[in-house]
Amino acid sequence: MMCPSRKEAGLTNGTPVETSSPASASSLFNRLQLDDDLEADVRDLYASTETRDLFVTVDDPKKHVSTMETYITYRVSTKTSRIEFDLPEYCVRRRYQDFDWLRIKLEESQPTHLIPPLPEKFVMKGVVDRFSEEFVETRMKALDKFLKRVADHPVLSFNPHLNAFLSAKDLNKRQGLALLTKVGESVKHVAGGYKLRARPPEFCAMGEYLDTFSQKLGTIDRIAQRILKEQSEYLTELREYGTVYSSWAGSEEELRRPLEGVASCVATCCRALEDQSENMSQDFLPVLREYILYIESMKNVLRKRDQTQAEYEGRLEAAILRKQEDKTPMPVEVEKCQDKVECFNADLKADWERWQSNKRQDFKQLLTGMADKNINHYEKCQAAWESLVTLLQDKQTEDKTSETN
Repeated sequence: MMCPSRKEAGLTNGTPVETSSPASASSLFNRLQLDDDLEADVRDLYASTETRDLFVTVDDPKKHVSTMETYITYRVSTKTSRIEFDLPEYCVRRRYQDFDWLRIKLEESQPTHLIPPLPEKFVMKGVVDRFSEEFVETRMKALDKFLKRVADHPVLSFNPHLNAFLSAKDLNKRQGLALLTKVGESVKHVAGGYKLRARPPEFCAMGEYLDTFSQKLGTIDRIAQRILKEQSEYLTELREYGTVYSSWAGSEEELRRPLEGVASCVATCCRALEDQSENMSQDFLPVLREYILYIESMKNVLRKRDQTQAEYEGRLEAAILRKQEDKTPMPVEVEKCQDKVECFNADLKADWERWQSNKRQDFKQLLTGMADKNINHYEKCQAAWESLVTLLQDKQTEDKTSETN
């Protein structure tokens, strides 16, 4: 893909700027633009809440066991005042493949829009138990976020497939998959016939931003995974460390209270570390992965936009050659292709701005929560060790008193 030459893109909204490596935490916050237009984002959020007429929730996971398979279903609850729905409230149960069906249908019927990502379908057997309480809870939260993002979208929320997903008892999923195959073949045919000359600068900036953002998130995700693994190993050692002091206290009466105090401090630190690790695995990492998948979804929409532009350029070039040869007027198909490109550009720009606004809110909340959790962790550890110092000082005073007597 050819793009006009420009300065290196940083973690901006996809507009050309010069960047440098962050030298402090504050510069990193600026790079992520967590505060830029944040008040406007919050105002928009409140405004959308006041005018919202479609509310969805995913909760209550249940395990189903049959002779053929074992799977999890989730309760999908809907409240709405829209006339497109026959009833004001619905409650249905859906499994992961139903959510997958919905996303496929949305991509198929709304190719110009950014479709929110689903959590990964496949997990490594033997590494992650997909029926464990922790995994099911994490997936449920991701599915809830996916459905809420779709329901909050000004176009996707009116898609008839969403209506069927929220209200129908049974979904006709086979037809959707067959249509998707036909659409995919058509796109390949169009893309293979003409190569795009140049992506417009604004969409080049989007692509470069996504590449940079993807690299940053990928690096953070890998390091966070290593930290989580090291914390797990450290926690194992820390528990054993505390057990030694408890055992020692049982065999030496004069040091029993101080040794039990140390064991209690270590136990407190273990619990604090468990909470910190749980927060990272259940709250921090899922958001990173969602946005990594979001980036792939956005890149996919950009590729579709490029294919649409390539089709228009190819038809336009062919029409110009024919006009030069026999003076024929510009075909209607060319004008339709041009309208399609303009529609694609407008929809993509609107979804890009919406995505950027959501990203600022999500990451500000994520990083604020991470800071709070770390502060809470160290405060618990500090309080535990300070209580030990007090205990030791009291013990020393008692020993001096008994020696004097």
